[in-house]
Amino acid sequence: MSPSSTLIDSHCHIVFRNFEEDLEEVATRWREAGVRALLHACVEPAEIPAIRSLADRFPEMRYSVGVHPLDTQHWSSDTVDVLRQAALDDPRVVAIGELGLDLFRDKNLEEQLAVLRPQLDLAVELNLPVIVHCRDAAEPMLEELRTRRSEGLCPAGVMHCWGGTPEEMHAFLDLGFYISFSGTVTFPKAFATHACAEQVPEDRFLVETDCPFLAPVPRRGKRNEPAFVASVASRVADLRGVDVDRVAAVTTSNARRLFKLP
Repeated sequence: MSPSSTLIDSHCHIVFRNFEEDLEEVATRWREAGVRALLHACVEPAEIPAIRSLADRFPEMRYSVGVHPLDTQHWSSDTVDVLRQAALDDPRVVAIGELGLDLFRDKNLEEQLAVLRPQLDLAVELNLPVIVHCRDAAEPMLEELRTRRSEGLCPAGVMHCWGGTPEEMHAFLDLGFYISFSGTVTFPKAFATHACAEQVPEDRFLVETDCPFLAPVPRRGKRNEPAFVASVASRVADLRGVDVDRVAAVTTSNARRLFKLP
């Protein structure tokens, strides 16, 4: 990438313990890689104070508040109020999530829906986009969002760490969602993800790391970090047959539009 190119890591988790010892070095690397902004996702309310502290430390950071579908045990009767207050208290909260459905690891669909629905309602109430985790659950997720759209209650948002089929992708695009590609797009056998990266409209996709998970090739299996979003952008550029500077420019523009970033 040219020195003037900028990138946004639209989904990361640097609050995790495996960043404690070298986070300043990690930040130096993401800045050197051209990452000018990053969006820190939240998986459960207990994380919010620590994520807020990271936003104090790194002015290029914005964040979300929410409950992950594999963390339903952290949902209680007052959780939606906690999330609402956190969002109202800090203008750096630019999304609700990560929320969604995951039927790969858990099969408790009704329990996950009971946690998902009030968060979608909150996003509509606060006019914030949602960050959607959807694994082996495209059908029930689409059903939920289509019902909401028919009622005028479907928020904007992004399908994060995209791993579905092109057909599923187009269904979410039809609902107005963005598609975000992570390190999985660099994996040699991720053929469906490759096809999605080729087909997605230029104004509707983002890049992310989902760090510390899913480090891109050639660092697969190692700790991921925000600087490595450059490898994601490079692979998407290859798949689309365009210059990586073009991918950097459009994904930065798309992330700024979706999350109303400065």
